[in-house]
Amino acid sequence: MGIGPQQLKELAHACGFELAGIAPARPSEDFERFEHWRAAGMAGEMGYLTDRRGDLRSDPRNLLASAQSILCVGKLYNTGHPHTPESDATAQGWISRYAWGADYHDILRRDLELLVERLRKVYREPFEWKICVDTAPLLERSYARAAGLGWIGKNTCLINQEQGSWFFLGALLLSIPLAPDVAAPERCGTCTRCIDACPTAAIVPNGDGGWTLDARRCISYLTIEKRGEIPADLRGQISNHLFGCDICQDVCPWNARAPVTTEAAFEPMSFAPQLEDLARLSEEEFRNRFRHSPVWRAKYAGFMRNVTNALSNAAADQESSCVSDVL
Repeated sequence: MGIGPQQLKELAHACGFELAGIAPARPSEDFERFEHWRAAGMAGEMGYLTDRRGDLRSDPRNLLASAQSILCVGKLYNTGHPHTPESDATAQGWISRYAWGADYHDILRRDLELLVERLRKVYREPFEWKICVDTAPLLERSYARAAGLGWIGKNTCLINQEQGSWFFLGALLLSIPLAPDVAAPERCGTCTRCIDACPTAAIVPNGDGGWTLDARRCISYLTIEKRGEIPADLRGQISNHLFGCDICQDVCPWNARAPVTTEAAFEPMSFAPQLEDLARLSEEEFRNRFRHSPVWRAKYAGFMRNVTNALSNAAADQESSCVSDVL
C-alpha cells in the first residue's frame, strides 16, 4: 500500500509537528551560498561547518544514498513567558528561549521515530529512512523552505507566515518517491527590524543585495560555540546573555501573534536565573542543573565565562546609571 504527501503530512501533525512539508532529496541551490559564506570565514571556529562534515551538505544523498524525498517538519517551542525586550533586570541572566526546557534533540528524535513507526504501518513496502535533527550535515532551513514551511528571513531564521519563527526543524530522509510541495515566497519586504536591533551588528550584507549572518559577531555563537575569551569589543554588547540570543526573533513582526507550544518538555526549567546565584555554581552543580538541557553545550568553562561577563556588564550599567542620576 502506498502513501501520498498529504497523508504523510497528516501523520507528522499527529506525531506533534505543527509544520510539515515535502522537498526533493536533491542538491540545494543554497549550497553555493553556504560555500561562499564559510569561505568568507563567517562560520568562525565552528569546524563542523568548514571541514568534511560541511562538505556533506552538498547533497542529502550523502546521508542516505537511496533518498528520494525529505519530509521537513517544524516543532513549536514558543512559550508565554517574557521576551528579551520585556526584561531589563540586569541582576538576571538571559538564556535563549529554545534552551529553557528539555534538550530539543531528544524531543524531535522521539517524535520522528514515532512517525517512522506509524509510516511503517501505512506504507507496507520496504523503504529506507534517516532521521536528521540539527546535528546532521543537512541544509535543513533550505529544504524546509523548499518544502513550503516558510521563507528564510533576513535574520536567517525560517519564518512561517501564520506561526512565526519559534520552531525547531527536523527532517526525515526517505527512499519513498513523493510529490514535493511549493517553496514559500519571501515576505520580509523592506523590514529591517532584526538588523537594526542586533546589538553586535551580526546581520550583514551578503554582496548580492541580501543579508546573511556573520557568526563571529552573533551573541549565540559567542556564548555557545566560541571557546576561550570573547573579543573585548563585543563583551559589552552581549549584556546579560548567558546562552544564545533571541533579539532578532523577538522584534520580528511575524512573531507578534506566534502561538504557544503545548509540549510540556519545553516549559522553562531555567528562565532568567539570578547572576549572583550562578556565579557560585560548582562544576557538579552545573552538570546536575543543565545536563539534560541545551545549555550543556556551552560546557562549564564557557558558561561561567558568560556569567562573569554578564556580571561585569551589570556592574558597568549600574555605575553608568548612578552617574546619570548625579548629573
